[in-house]
Amino acid sequence: MLINLRQSLRNFDWVLIILILVLLAVGLAGIYSVDLTRGANLEYFPTQFLALIIGLFFLLFAGFFHVSFYRSSAKLIYLVSALLLFLVLLFGETIRGTTGWFVLAGYSFQPAEFAKIGLILFLSWWIQRYGRRFEKWQFVFTSGLITLLLVGLIMLQPDLGSALILISIWFGMLFLTGTKKKYIFGLLLIFLVIFLFSWLFLFAGYQKDRLMTFMDPERDPLGSGYNVTQSVIAIGSGQLFGRGLGFGSQSQLHFLPEAQTDFIFAVIAEELGFIGVVVVLVLYFFIFWRLLDIARQAQDEFATYMVLGIILLFFSQILINLGAAAGFMPVVGVTLPFLSYGGSSLVINLLLVGVAMSALQKDLTT
Repeated sequence: MLINLRQSLRNFDWVLIILILVLLAVGLAGIYSVDLTRGANLEYFPTQFLALIIGLFFLLFAGFFHVSFYRSSAKLIYLVSALLLFLVLLFGETIRGTTGWFVLAGYSFQPAEFAKIGLILFLSWWIQRYGRRFEKWQFVFTSGLITLLLVGLIMLQPDLGSALILISIWFGMLFLTGTKKKYIFGLLLIFLVIFLFSWLFLFAGYQKDRLMTFMDPERDPLGSGYNVTQSVIAIGSGQLFGRGLGFGSQSQLHFLPEAQTDFIFAVIAEELGFIGVVVVLVLYFFIFWRLLDIARQAQDEFATYMVLGIILLFFSQILINLGAAAGFMPVVGVTLPFLSYGGSSLVINLLLVGVAMSALQKDLTT
């Protein structure tokens, strides 16, 4: 057992872990800076630090398993994620208009984050099971049903951001498998109809405001357009070297709402400047590079698509969050991986890194 443990540790991608640790340190610094404005008692930093410790434990734990464990457990994990999404609608806490959290002893858990694991694993298993017959419309239809079950449950909360992430993963998987373009075009038409239906019957008022603000940020500069306006001001005011941690006027004077979550990038840009932004983007680049290398080393199709699914998840989160912070995309409440405040998101993202590294394990360990 000790020999197996040592061998498993040698198979870990420690360069990837170090890159993520540096990114986590930047995120903690930004969250600590935001916390300084709330008096002597820190609110966000201790919770995030605890989530970081738990997440690193899950990263290591998940990385010890051979990828065959996740292949054999994919269906069960998917079903559990769907069950949790259903139960949270009945017994979950409603926060900012979304019924999406289980709260116990002061700590919250968001099942929509766990659903990302369930979808990635089940789609990877389904792709391998289909045996490269991806040109058939049945593959698009069945994989779509797998995705839309989770998306539908999430939209009932409603949580537009998490729903968009799951759809992005599915679309990314379709492109990676080489699905015919006519199917992709047909799906876009279907989603246009679904969007119109959701706008009329599902979207909450604040979600409609966010989308309308994206189309015209100046329509309500002191209301729904306020957050994006302040975020753009914060990013621009950082200039080359930033104003220094704890000295950003937009975040420190509370001009920037939700600075620790949706707009943590704006905090980093204002306080660490262009140099800080470049460091963050370079770290993301090399994290993707290492994950792609793991995908190339994967021993079977399931492992390859599993790692690619994790890459798609991180990429879509980064794209949506940064786009929202810069005013190029609507604000839908998507966190920035390893930087934004959010215990469930951080723990699940670190767990997924461990799941990705399981593709490097040569022997099954328990």
